[in-house]
Amino acid sequence: MTYSIVARDPVTGELGGAVQTRWFAVGAGVLWVAPGIGAVATQSFTEIAHGPNGLAALGAGHGPAEAMAALLAADAGRETRQVGIVAADGSAAAFTGARCVEAAGHETAADVSCQANMMERGTVWRAMVSAFASASGDLAARLLAALRAAEAEGGDVRGRQSAALVVAPGPRAADGTRPAAWERRFDVRVDDAADPLAELDRLLRIDRAYEAFEAATSLAEAGSVDAAVDGFITARSLAPEDDQIALWHAACLAAAGRMAEARAAFGEAVAAEPRAEEHLRRFVAAGHADWAAGIVDTLVAP
Repeated sequence: MTYSIVARDPVTGELGGAVQTRWFAVGAGVLWVAPGIGAVATQSFTEIAHGPNGLAALGAGHGPAEAMAALLAADAGRETRQVGIVAADGSAAAFTGARCVEAAGHETAADVSCQANMMERGTVWRAMVSAFASASGDLAARLLAALRAAEAEGGDVRGRQSAALVVAPGPRAADGTRPAAWERRFDVRVDDAADPLAELDRLLRIDRAYEAFEAATSLAEAGSVDAAVDGFITARSLAPEDDQIALWHAACLAAAGRMAEARAAFGEAVAAEPRAEEHLRRFVAAGHADWAAGIVDTLVAP
């Protein structure tokens, strides 16, 4: 009663998945991702254990087909299940049980597996693979493109309710090491909405803004205040409505000596959240932003 995709970006090594369904809180059980190991989607009368067990099998050195066979061999309800697996090398496997509700099926290709059941039309999973292959942008953008393609083909015959998208980072650029198992680049969920994909798109935009925010803050802490200002500009362009980003943009502008711009941004933050000044004072007082020390009084000065 769901459509989903699991995939790898062969350039960055990122692994991830995305899903939408007419059921509450789909992100709680369908998608399982581990950096440097793989991604699993488990759905259709979902056996959640297939997610962590599938990743464990991949981590033990088994390929997706072998991992899938082990999962299904131990599952008495396998004919009601649907599972997609992609490994860190881009190999993939999928399964659709004979008792999955029509229209149901799956399609795999290099770096991707798409699976769907209880669809309006039997064109959904192929459309998803095609959209993923032809989409531009990073892995998250391509995953979202696949979900939109599924919806364009009619999607879930029951309608829509929840969605989720998860992307785990690839190997670290500096030394090629694998990120920790818990690390995520993006992890956004829509538990209940009239238009889950629109809300998922919005949340992904906010997540990208906070990614830029954190990168800008790191630059400021390293003493590269001017570069940090540019990073905050990127963050605010992605989420102009976010007053917390506006507040720290103001602080960074002040640290760079750009007081007119800083006070304007600070005014926007205070208009949205009157406690913004106290937020900034307490954070600086705790020693978490030495680069911003001493600027609060300057910001609020008439």
